[in-house]
Amino acid sequence: MQKLIAQLSRLYLPAGAFSPEMLARHVLGQTTLAVNLTSDDGWTRALMIPFCNVDGGEEGPHWRQLCAVAQALQTELGLPAPAVSTSGSNGYGLWLSLQTPVSKAQAQRFLALLRTAYFPDQDSSLDAIGGPVELPPCLNPSSGKWAAFIHPGMGASFADESGLEMAPPFAGQAAFLEGLHGMTPAQFVHALALLEQGAATPAPASGVIADPAVGVVVAGVFADNLLLRDATLEDIVRFLHAKQIEPTFRHLIPAAV
Repeated sequence: MQKLIAQLSRLYLPAGAFSPEMLARHVLGQTTLAVNLTSDDGWTRALMIPFCNVDGGEEGPHWRQLCAVAQALQTELGLPAPAVSTSGSNGYGLWLSLQTPVSKAQAQRFLALLRTAYFPDQDSSLDAIGGPVELPPCLNPSSGKWAAFIHPGMGASFADESGLEMAPPFAGQAAFLEGLHGMTPAQFVHALALLEQGAATPAPASGVIADPAVGVVVAGVFADNLLLRDATLEDIVRFLHAKQIEPTFRHLIPAAV
């Protein structure tokens, strides 16, 4: 649990926002904190973009839109891979981290430009700037399900329910986060400039070998910027094994009648 709390604090939480004891109760499901990613003095080091299910359809447009935005953040704006979570209620979250905090106004400007460029149809009232968010993993008190970070390739399986029935393993949640990095100040400024210009320049990650037959691979392991919707079950298992996680699967195939 302490490793998970350390990763949450490293990537998303304002310094000193919550004590380790409070966060421990949060991730255990004993309480659900209203987490504000903006500090009291108006600075933020994390953005969460919600993608809500509005039609209830399997593998709905909200998941496809998240995939497109996650890819654009990396390939067009040159930003690090974001984290992906289920909301525990009606959708997903895309989590962006910054190494150096920016003002609330800068964060709002950045998010507004992202919306204009990539998801103009999203409800602007859902902005996670200056308001409480569900910081995974946590228990959603309304639905009774768990919000959790997930492997990006598994997202479509949650399109019609968006939550876990049981608490996710702490080790697995920490493993999904430990390889992620916040965007540097230079990356943030560069991406903001591209968005303001209405332009996007492809920025492949260094060391990435692209193979159209299998996706994006680094040293034989699927990279974080693997096309999200194209991950197979074998890809996911390979990724989890590389993180020393033994996967479990929550869906059973019904017996033939």
